[in-house]
Amino acid sequence: MELQYLDFIFPFFVLAYGALLTFVLHVPALERLAETRLPQHVNQQLQAHRILAVICLIVGGLWSLQNIWSQSNPLF
Repeated sequence: MELQYLDFIFPFFVLAYGALLTFVLHVPALERLAETRLPQHVNQQLQAHRILAVICLIVGGLWSLQNIWSQSNPLF
């Protein structure tokens, strides 16, 4: 695996993390499920990552778009 390929796909992982965590933390049904099934300290840690998830969603989205627009696709 080349460094250029990893450099291309990393922003998509940041975007996916931000999208997944933001979705889980902003859907009321999933929040209630986390409150009932997860231990208290894990739920608090998850809630503490709410701002990080939104930042990753925004930064990962912009960074991914920049990679798509400015570079040729290293996958081909």
